[in-house]
Amino acid sequence: MSVVLLVDDIEVMREQYKYDLERLGGHQVLTANNGADALVTLERETVDCMILDLEMPVVDGFEVLETLKARGSKVPVIVYTGTGNFKRCVRAVKLGAYSFIDKAEPTERVVQEVARACEKNQLVLEVTRLRRRESQESPLLGQSAVMGQLKERIARLAPIPSAVLVLGESGTGKELVARALHDEGPRAQGPFVAINCAALPEQLVESELFGHERGAFTGADKARRGAFESANGGTLFLDEVGDLPAGAQAKLLRVLEVHTVTRVGGNSPLKVDTRVVAATHRNLDAEVAEGRFREDLLYRLNVHELPVPSLAQRPDDIPLLAERFLASICQRFGMAPKQLSTGAMDSLCQRSYERNNVRELRNLIERMIIATDDDLIDGVPTERPRPTGDAQAAADDAGGSFKDRKAKAEKAIVLAALARHHWQITRTAAELELADHASLLKIMRRHGITKPS
Repeated sequence: MSVVLLVDDIEVMREQYKYDLERLGGHQVLTANNGADALVTLERETVDCMILDLEMPVVDGFEVLETLKARGSKVPVIVYTGTGNFKRCVRAVKLGAYSFIDKAEPTERVVQEVARACEKNQLVLEVTRLRRRESQESPLLGQSAVMGQLKERIARLAPIPSAVLVLGESGTGKELVARALHDEGPRAQGPFVAINCAALPEQLVESELFGHERGAFTGADKARRGAFESANGGTLFLDEVGDLPAGAQAKLLRVLEVHTVTRVGGNSPLKVDTRVVAATHRNLDAEVAEGRFREDLLYRLNVHELPVPSLAQRPDDIPLLAERFLASICQRFGMAPKQLSTGAMDSLCQRSYERNNVRELRNLIERMIIATDDDLIDGVPTERPRPTGDAQAAADDAGGSFKDRKAKAEKAIVLAALARHHWQITRTAAELELADHASLLKIMRRHGITKPS
């Protein structure tokens, strides 16, 4: 069922068109009585087509089109007019409108035009999705046994609506696994929305996930839909879900249970049909035992678990991945195709990739491309050794007074804690049992610690 937004300041016209489009076209019809309300609705709802009256007070149809153009909106807009001034309609088309109709035209003609616009919108979405899949330097590429098992599991899980928890080390491609679950399932035509929970400021987590109403907090000058609403009819990928604060965990559990969201500052629950795929590199069972993650939420998220193999578990795929990365990176940079020498490929296959798995391989290939002017790449950068615990301790302890060594140790402790919490000051201060975040900031200033770019 397509969703149509009908915008007209005359109530009788809105209601008549709404009735006809629902009866004859089988569409779900939303209405707005002015251009400002239409723009707010487009922020809150996923719309397949809009019918827009040009002659409206305050914010007319032309201003709506100009705003949509500035936003980069792809929603097809059919403008209609009762004045018979088709020069205005032509102007609207130049602003990005899909087509125009006269209010005097038969209802069947309007329904037919809406159907065409919705069909075009679906085609645009499908082409965009296919282009994205074609351009992805996907870690799902591979012929190893473990990759075959992963693809088989994805094929089994894609058609079902249940939540999936994707597990794996950093750089293994958990988001692309989530995209495969989306693209191969019945929701492929719907939106795919990815949220990195670790990157969200703690005070804005709930707003980003569940949306907010106007005036809900300082700076909320207009209503905004959250990730669940944006992904309605599709898939919401929650990356690093283990980093969600306790309050957001409780609200997320509620949404998964009742399939409705309530925006921050709002009272009306909104129905959502969103499949959730979550991912983490953390051991959530250990997080539950430590009281940092809700056990009932874990049981809601891990209806199905999907482990993603590390690159160390699929070494036979390294040559295939390296060739794909080599070709795609050269193409993206507009460079002539390059080749890897036998020695270079052997060196790539012998590396450990413990730091970042497939992403580490891809970054290494890019460095090799940039460092080589020849068509044949022969050299591979030396792998930087990772210090063992004893070696690191010896390096930290080398030389200096007791005061100097103490300062180095304090700085190392703070840096390690910040890294664990993705540089979230409040959480890091809590782990270190400091009085507040200001105390941590004071220590950071004393040691010259700043967040890396």
